[in-house]
Amino acid sequence: MAKYIFTESQLEKIKKQLQETQINLPKEVKEGKDGNYMAKQQLFTIATLAMKMWEIMGDDEELDDWMESKIAQSEQSVISVVKAYMYDETVDDLKGMDTMNYNELVI
Repeated sequence: MAKYIFTESQLEKIKKQLQETQINLPKEVKEGKDGNYMAKQQLFTIATLAMKMWEIMGDDEELDDWMESKIAQSEQSVISVVKAYMYDETVDDLKGMDTMNYNELVI
C-alpha cells in the first residue's frame, strides 16, 4: 500500500479525469462486474474529505463530542470493511499472505 499526498487542485484534476472517463463507458463497465462503482466513488469521497479536514485542523484544535464520536464510528466501520475485504482476498488466493507487506499495513 503506497502513501501519496495530493493537493486539492490535484485531487480535483483526478476527479475530473475520472468523471470524463466514466462518461464514455457503457453502464456495465461503469458499475464494474460486481456493481462496485458506487463503493469506489464513496471511498474516494471519504478519503478526499478526510484528508482535507486533516489538513485544515490545528494540532491542538478540539472538536465537539458528537464530531469525535462520528469520526470514531466511521473509523471502526472502515476498519471492519477493510479487514473483511482483505480476508476475502486472502482466502480467494492463499498466496496473498506471502505477498502482503506487513510494514505498510495500517489498521
